[in-house]
Amino acid sequence: MQFNIETERLILRELRLSDLEGMYELDSDPEVHRYLGNKPIKTREESKKIIADIIHQYNERGIGRWALINKQTKEFMGWSGIKLNKEHPLNGFDEYYDVGYRIIKRFWGKGYATESGKAAVDYAFKVLKLPELYGITEMGNQASHNALLKIGLDYVEDFFYEKEKLQLRWYKIENK
Repeated sequence: MQFNIETERLILRELRLSDLEGMYELDSDPEVHRYLGNKPIKTREESKKIIADIIHQYNERGIGRWALINKQTKEFMGWSGIKLNKEHPLNGFDEYYDVGYRIIKRFWGKGYATESGKAAVDYAFKVLKLPELYGITEMGNQASHNALLKIGLDYVEDFFYEKEKLQLRWYKIENK
């Protein structure tokens, strides 16, 4: 899958094996995983598997998370984008598209989640022609809650995710 969206400050493109070091920095940070079940990865091999899984999603589903690249410096900052979830039912849904992002800590607080999230929502509705899109946050993650609201999703409800023992929030936006 070849993919490229540009925003004012960002390039969103397909993830590549060359993103390995950036993915490792992202997912090995306990603070990044604070609201993700507190399970940071420990090896680069785990990062390699994550990237391979996302590349598989591109091939199988035509969509998957995108690398988040600083347009000016070309630095890998994390990932953002749309995912078709079908492997783990959640909040009564067996299959749904969600918008998400995960950003390396040194890039937090600069609006990158909002900027990339707005581009992802636009892509979901204008290119994929999806009828709706969902978002999920851990209940205590106020920054992610705020970002989802800024990109246009509406808070729907809180729910308990039994598999991971997490209290989560559910969001939705409809294509109008």
